[in-house]
Amino acid sequence: MKIGILTGGGDCPGLNAVIRGVVKTACKKYNWDCLGIESGFEGLILEGHTRELNPYRIRGILPIGGTILWSSNKGDPFNYPQEENGKVVKKDLSGRAMEKFKDLGLNALIVVGGDGTMTIANKFYKMGMPVIGVPKTIDNDLMSTDLTFGFSTAVETATYALDKLHTTAASHKRVIVVELMGRYVGWIALHSGISGGADCILIPEILFDIDKVCEHIKGRVKQGSSFSIVVVSEGAKPLGGSVTALGLDKSSGVERLGGIGEKVAKWIEGKVDVDVRTTVLGHIQRGGGPNSFDRILSTRFGYEAVELIKEGRFGRMVCLKGQDIESVTLDDAIAKQKAIDPDGSIVKTAEAIGICMGR
Repeated sequence: MKIGILTGGGDCPGLNAVIRGVVKTACKKYNWDCLGIESGFEGLILEGHTRELNPYRIRGILPIGGTILWSSNKGDPFNYPQEENGKVVKKDLSGRAMEKFKDLGLNALIVVGGDGTMTIANKFYKMGMPVIGVPKTIDNDLMSTDLTFGFSTAVETATYALDKLHTTAASHKRVIVVELMGRYVGWIALHSGISGGADCILIPEILFDIDKVCEHIKGRVKQGSSFSIVVVSEGAKPLGGSVTALGLDKSSGVERLGGIGEKVAKWIEGKVDVDVRTTVLGHIQRGGGPNSFDRILSTRFGYEAVELIKEGRFGRMVCLKGQDIESVTLDDAIAKQKAIDPDGSIVKTAEAIGICMGR
């Protein structure tokens, strides 16, 4: 048996731990061969983008962030950009990728990624490629799994930043607006905001009223709290407004979000007599090595992905359900995005302890 593995979409802590879990299980338990596909699905289109993997070659990667196989969120073989006559056109190169899979002598492919990567994997499965999915995203927005690896580390990183911002905000009696990642869902903002002692948390799932935010800050001042921390997801929207975008990403064509933190800061400064600063945490949330939880979860996902191959159960994605690793079909995995329930327990908890959610 010879299996391939690739990592697609944005990088996150724990990718190397999955690769390690797959390679060690496949090689040590079953004596299979492993092949790394580089740069996501582009490795199935371009030449020379593969490497042999074995326990010796993946030594020491468990605590390392990013991915040794590199990643890409622009190499969709079904919609691949190519230049023709000075113009960029999108072409369906999935047939080439299927041929490359066969030419490499692969019997199965493990695909590690988020909803976009799983969607591509599902298309290949329906074309006949034996595929297994592993859920990865710091956004934690895949419905079929309780948690995705990378999320816990991202929350820990954001919480650490909030802890540091508290001291400087208090020292200067400032309001500090912290913009965190979260295009469509606010899991990182909500979890880190609660654990990091934020005073306001603004997320995409709840349209925020800036007047409510300002009233909350004024109330804190009256009660003797001369500083405030406002956490904002990059995809948060004000009442009657829309997301704040920086323009289109050149490589993927997807709208790049950002700038809502600065907008919120200006709105607050115009309505409250306070000094306001903005911090954008950005890709720091993706970087660095995984924490212990994500190392264990990633390793378990890698092991279970190999077991699904052994059982011949293709077209599925491993997932966490409670304390157990299970699996769902790729169809179910990408059917719906996991968003925060505005009236759910964690939002109620936040509001009960005095955090303003902008409503």
